[in-house]
Amino acid sequence: MINIEHLDKTYHLKNADVHAVDDVSLHIESGQIYGVIGYSGAGKSTLVRCLNFLEIPDSGSIEIEGFGKVNAKQGSLDISQKKLRELRRSIGMIFQHFNLLDRSTVLDNVAYPLKYTGLSKKEIETRVDELLDLVDLADKKYVYPSQLSGGQQQRVTIGRAIANKPMVLIADEPTGNLDPEKSLEIITLLEKINKKLDTTIMMVTHDKVLVDRFKKRTIMLDKGYVIHDSNRGGYKSL
Repeated sequence: MINIEHLDKTYHLKNADVHAVDDVSLHIESGQIYGVIGYSGAGKSTLVRCLNFLEIPDSGSIEIEGFGKVNAKQGSLDISQKKLRELRRSIGMIFQHFNLLDRSTVLDNVAYPLKYTGLSKKEIETRVDELLDLVDLADKKYVYPSQLSGGQQQRVTIGRAIANKPMVLIADEPTGNLDPEKSLEIITLLEKINKKLDTTIMMVTHDKVLVDRFKKRTIMLDKGYVIHDSNRGGYKSL
């Protein structure tokens, strides 16, 4: 379960203040795939960066099941650094740009988040084998990213993102660099992961296929403000 209440994030630029996230509240049940939609500059990416605390909100609260409520006030959080690291590890990230290690094999790319978890080399390789089987790349274990298609590289990224068995998976424009056929394959894979692992997925997108597919579980942002929440129904005026 994810519960966000009255979240705010403002960037203070030289010539103006930009309200990237403006009093956003939303609720996501555990095991849901939830869409965050809106045009470029709507505040989608800032919202998810606040959710995994890569950006610290100015105010508001974020509650993730198992970690309790984290409150932000004047850009500070009421959580210890140790607890914050644990919380971040429970959130996997998939980006539009694959961000793979070019000189590392698929095996090493997927294994990267497991390096400092205390697992043995054999345990890590066993876990990677499970992940590669799940993302349909078992035969690409020793291949380098440059030898893969865009869709295959995104599958590696997904395998890496779920390596630590996160409770929440954030997909920030996961199909942005893919053609429609490969986009559908990635969407189907994320749905498979959602069902098999019961992972809550927050999907940031303006892809019409994704919007239509998850329209019953979405919020729409405009200039940082929620103008539509499918859980609450109707549109809000700005």
